[in-house]
Amino acid sequence: MAKLRILTWHIHGSYLYYLTQAPHDFYLPVKPEKPEGYGGRLGHFAWGDNVHDIPAEDVQNQEFDCILFQSRRNFEQDQFEILSEEQRSLPRLFLEHDPPREHPTDTKHPVDDPDVLLVHVTHFNDLMWDSGRTPTCVVEHGVVIPDSVRYGGGLDRGLVVANGLRKRGRRLGADLFDRARQSVPIDLVGMDAESLGGLGEVPHDQLPAFQARYRFFFHPVRYTSLGLAVCEAMLTGLPIVGLATTELATVVENDRTGFISTNLEELIDRMQQLIRDPQLAHRLSQEARDYAQVRFGIDRFVRDWNTAFDRALSRRLVPS
Repeated sequence: MAKLRILTWHIHGSYLYYLTQAPHDFYLPVKPEKPEGYGGRLGHFAWGDNVHDIPAEDVQNQEFDCILFQSRRNFEQDQFEILSEEQRSLPRLFLEHDPPREHPTDTKHPVDDPDVLLVHVTHFNDLMWDSGRTPTCVVEHGVVIPDSVRYGGGLDRGLVVANGLRKRGRRLGADLFDRARQSVPIDLVGMDAESLGGLGEVPHDQLPAFQARYRFFFHPVRYTSLGLAVCEAMLTGLPIVGLATTELATVVENDRTGFISTNLEELIDRMQQLIRDPQLAHRLSQEARDYAQVRFGIDRFVRDWNTAFDRALSRRLVPS
């Protein structure tokens, strides 16, 4: 498709980095103090030449093909502060990163507009939100890691990757992580990991090689969207051990790409088994990598996003 000029906000750095692998120009509004959504090209990411910072006060003077909202604040507040009336009539998409928080099945999505395309990142999220009149589609995650990185698994420990795990508590499984590490050697990396005895933050571009040394990846999350960290770990080749909840139940197959269960004690037994049996871990590793290359490949991700952009620009929001 033709190269587009897309205005969006910096909400989730890793997702934005993968989204900008699409062959379009992305414009990120920035403000001096870098408040929420206005950080621009920040973070440890190898931003491409197609990603442009633009002062928020200059947005109204630019031409765009579509607007991509990524948060409730973007939709309810930011667009009225920085977009012109004409820009607010452009084709619009809303990227929903999460499942509903207030109530898992009865929460109405803040966007209730038949002229906006609501893009979910998992089918679970699409299933759970009450999207009302708003047309929806699903673009599953796509990730990429350096070709030179391959699973080693020589470090007989598990790895958890989560930002702010202590603050985010039970929803992300802080208590389950703490219980599991009483029986299994597990390291934690991410923002504020040190507060839980973790190793701290690992820059995004260094994470694949860092985690490739670990025996398995543990995902203790009870209720959230499918973490990009899981997809990155799978593509690296780590066997995934996690809770059989939300979208992860469709990603991990027991004794093939890892192990899932709602029974933490069973998961602890499986993690201990992986520590004892590196050959098992290597078998699961190959299956995990093969699966991730198909389901979470960056080329598929870009194709799906191009389809979504085409739907929005052609105003064909409801599939025929």
